[in-house]
Amino acid sequence: MAELRLVELSAATIVAVNNMSLKPGQEQFLAPVSYGIAATVADPRTSWQRVVLDANEVVGFVSAGFDPEAPEEHFRSVLWRINVDADDQGRGIGRFAIEKLLDEARDRGLDKLNVIYEEGEAGPEAFFTRMGFTPVGETEYGEVIAEIRL
Repeated sequence: MAELRLVELSAATIVAVNNMSLKPGQEQFLAPVSYGIAATVADPRTSWQRVVLDANEVVGFVSAGFDPEAPEEHFRSVLWRINVDADDQGRGIGRFAIEKLLDEARDRGLDKLNVIYEEGEAGPEAFFTRMGFTPVGETEYGEVIAEIRL
């Protein structure tokens, strides 16, 4: 693995992000209902979207929101999405992306970062637990709200 880099999502990288593959069963965990609802009112000025490059190849994507005015507290500092291409999973790319996201949250003076996910086999729960996220609640749709304290 070459040195990983994080760059802003751009016209040059968006096609590669959209073409990343998933392992079988992972597609059902991409967007919990809560995210779909929140996306209808999300302010694009508060989004933080980055692409993980290995050399010049897109291997991952991370999207978060930092909106101190969000009506739901768990959306004020939230990891919206993390994807690592199926062929590149297990190489530390997701950990790298989350660590960079946590650095960004700290730089913004925040004391926690939330994530919302659906439980299930092949889901992201084990990854989020390894990263230090702890379940703290549930959405009205039965999804897990987890946080990591900074």
